[in-house]
Amino acid sequence: MTIPDLATLHALGPAQQPTYPDSAAVDSAVDRLRTMPPLVFAGECDELKDKIAAVTRGEAFLLQGGDCAETFAGVTADNVRNKLRVLLQMAVVLTYAASVPVVKVGRIAGQYAKPRSSDLETRDGVTLPAYRGDAVNGFDFTPEARTPDPQRLVDVYNSSAATLNLVRAFVTGGYADLRQVHTWNTDFVRESPVGQRYEQVAGEIERALTFMKAIGADPDEFHRVDFHSSHEALVLEYEHALTRVDSRTNTPYDVSGHFVWIGERTRQLDNAHVELLSHIRNPIGVKLGSTTTPDDALALAAKLNPHNEPGRLTFITRFGAKKIREGLPNLVEKVSAAGVEVAWVCDPMHGNTFEASSGYKTRRFDDVIEEVQGFFDVHRSLGTWPGGVHVELTGDDVTECVGGGEELLEEGLGHRYESVCDPRLNRVQSLELSFLVAEMLRKA
Repeated sequence: MTIPDLATLHALGPAQQPTYPDSAAVDSAVDRLRTMPPLVFAGECDELKDKIAAVTRGEAFLLQGGDCAETFAGVTADNVRNKLRVLLQMAVVLTYAASVPVVKVGRIAGQYAKPRSSDLETRDGVTLPAYRGDAVNGFDFTPEARTPDPQRLVDVYNSSAATLNLVRAFVTGGYADLRQVHTWNTDFVRESPVGQRYEQVAGEIERALTFMKAIGADPDEFHRVDFHSSHEALVLEYEHALTRVDSRTNTPYDVSGHFVWIGERTRQLDNAHVELLSHIRNPIGVKLGSTTTPDDALALAAKLNPHNEPGRLTFITRFGAKKIREGLPNLVEKVSAAGVEVAWVCDPMHGNTFEASSGYKTRRFDDVIEEVQGFFDVHRSLGTWPGGVHVELTGDDVTECVGGGEELLEEGLGHRYESVCDPRLNRVQSLELSFLVAEMLRKA
């Protein structure tokens, strides 16, 4: 299978692309990327596809989480470790509640580009290009920082490589040991005011681990985990340069990440992003918002997964708490009736964003939980499997989303608002989410 060249893709009029002032510099950066070793391997992508096939069959649950937009400055051991830690903590709780494996996928090692609602931003009468993530330009509001620079794509590669090195070292070097992760959760339950309501689940996990120890069970899975990387495939130059033909199968893979997805703003059927991802063999996702019709979803499935291969395609729904129960049933029902093999995953973040009175972009924790609950309720009513959650989160104690057991108020958002784009759940809110989703899984 061959992939279309960049000129062909750009002829399709792709949305959400940077406008580079120097085409020679773009060519130079792309040529450099084409010589770089793969960040992930085709066999790892195939393994993840098999895991997502289990999600499609209702035999596993997918947890996907991480930054809204990674930054180059955020590539530190502490930052990567904290994100990994909170995802591992969440996965232990969800695994116990669901009684099925939890597929762990980070929005990590590649999530450096973001779509924006406007190409431009104006402050105090000054208009500059919008910040599109560190992959494209800088966050500082200056002409120099905001000018798209293709050399940043090489920086994305190097930052992603460093992040993956850290993640692989952590998950194989003892940091992911099940008993240690559970100890972190029991500390959360004991020390956090919001944790006490989850004491029963934590106690049940403790008794299960004690029983396993008593009978001498100590499998390798207790000491290491499989962890996969993902990001939105947005900047065509980067994704195309890192698409390689696998020597085993002679088919192309995007080796920038194990799992890549197409956003709500770039999922046009006849456009470049759908065209490019239709040619790669990675497991892929598509974000579906409240305007998506069943015909849209079926056409995307036919284009992106023509052989109806389980694990190949994930639909990530982002309706908003107020629209999920009304909009999702018809979509799921008609896709299921057509026999389409797809994993259904809930993104409860992007449909619930609003501007606080203080001017900060934020989300209500209750709205996030309500959308997940609606997602579960719809699937339960249809007899289909609520396959996972896709969450913007951090392992740090930021103040970006209001509510939760800590009762963070809008007035407190400025205390530690660190996201350069969308608001993320903090460490405590993320863990609280996992326990609440665990309750939903038990009922499911």
